[in-house]
Order: sequence, then C-alpha cells, then structure tokens
Amino acid sequence: MNASATARTGRIKARRAARGSGVEYAARAGLTARGVIYLLVGVLALRIAFGDGKKQADRNGAVAEIAQQPFGAVLLWALAVGLVGMALWRLSEACFGSAGPDGRAAKKRLLSAGRFVFYAFVAYSVLSFAAGSGSGGKGSSDQQSRDVTAKVLNLPAGQWIVGAAGVGIVVAGLLIGGRAVLRKYHKKLKLGQMSARTRRLVDVTGVGGGAARGLVFAAAGCFAVRAAIDYEPDRAKGLDDTIRSFAHTPAGPWLLVCVAAGLVLFGLFSFAMARWRRI
Repeated sequence: MNASATARTGRIKARRAARGSGVEYAARAGLTARGVIYLLVGVLALRIAFGDGKKQADRNGAVAEIAQQPFGAVLLWALAVGLVGMALWRLSEACFGSAGPDGRAAKKRLLSAGRFVFYAFVAYSVLSFAAGSGSGGKGSSDQQSRDVTAKVLNLPAGQWIVGAAGVGIVVAGLLIGGRAVLRKYHKKLKLGQMSARTRRLVDVTGVGGGAARGLVFAAAGCFAVRAAIDYEPDRAKGLDDTIRSFAHTPAGPWLLVCVAAGLVLFGLFSFAMARWRRI
C-alpha cells in the first residue's frame, strides 16, 4: 500500500470516528446544555420584565442561578461537560464536515470552526466558575462588550471594524430569525421519527425561539453600529442590556415579555434538537 492510499485510509477512519457514537453523545449533550442556558436566560428576562431587575439575563446570570440550586456544583460541572461536548462536536465538523450532502463545503466547515471557538470560550468560562473562580467570565456580558469595543475603537480604523462587526451581527440575527420562520431547521431533524403533534410543538419552539434569538442578535448589532458611529464604547451592549432595552421601546415591557418567552422557547427547541437532530 503506497503512502497516498495509507493517508486516504487514515482520513476515512478519522472521519468515521468523528461521526461515531462518542461525537454524537457529545453533540446531544452540548445541545442540551445550550438549551439549559437559553431557558434560564429567558426565565431571568421574564423576571426583569415583571419588576425583578437584580439578576443578569445572560450566560453569567444563568450560571449563577444554577449555582444557587441544590447540588448546584454538580449541575455546573454537568453543564460545563455538555458545553465541552458542543465545542468538540463543532471541531469535528470543522475538520471532517457535518451531516448532509454539502456538509464538507468550505463555508460550513468555516462556520463550524467559528462555533468551536465560541463554545470553547463558553465552556472555559463555565468551567472556571465551577472550579471556584466565582464568575462565569470576566464581568457581565455588558461590561465585556464595552471593554472589547473600547479596545477595538482605539485601533487604527477601529470605528470601521466595530461598525462592520455590528453590521455582521445584525445580518446574522436577520438570517437566524428568517431561517427559523422559514423552518429551515427541518432538514436537520429526523422528522420521520416524530408524531404529527410533536412536529407541531417543535415548530412552535423552533419558529418562536429562533425569531426571538434573531431579534436579540440584530438589536445587539445595532447597538454596536451606534457605538462605532458615535465613537462611544458605552453604546455597545451585551446580552443583558440588549434584552433590557426591549422594555424601553414604545411597546413597553410587553415586548420584553415576548422576547423572553421566545428565548425560553429556544431553550426548549434546543432540547428537541438534542433528541432529533441529525448528527
């Protein structure tokens, strides 16, 4: 067997391993962990809408909420392990491609690489909290956003970089919401294993949850663009401040209630994805 054949055989074996049961369990654990975070963020946002503004409606707030529960430390470690699984799954997709006929396309593998970096950071922050650092990251999502924006604005062409990033987040939010409304997630699900009633319930969570998630992304992007235009890093908002901003629209707290309910739905949708997604 020559060297090229040996290399080809090695790649095939690696690809099969990447799509094996271990990666599948990691992916499903990761989707479950994502669901827990969004569910708790949505609940915290609902509490803010109804007058309890003491908690942060972001990942740090969700982690702190888990830590306060009975067996909170065990739950935090379980959440962290799930997020590590999510990161490893995305890494395997970046290296070997994802499920579907176009799963090995360069665009999809690049997106998976970006998701790997994001979930690796999230997993690290939760692991740091679980290990006793006392925070799910360096400050709230709002402070992190302001700090990063301030640093980037001080770079050459910093305003353009922040503005471009903000526009990119807005576009991502619109795509997330639009794909959810169009039910593009259907091609990722094992629809044949669902009853008609289950499929309807999944569509309620997928459409409502995806639309709310897309709206939050788009709003956060708009704040970043405004920070770039005004050259004021304090204009940038993290997840918590972005969610709170919906209460200050003409629709009042009821828009925040709708967005918060949508985030809860997205958490439930993530649980459905953990059960029926094609890996």
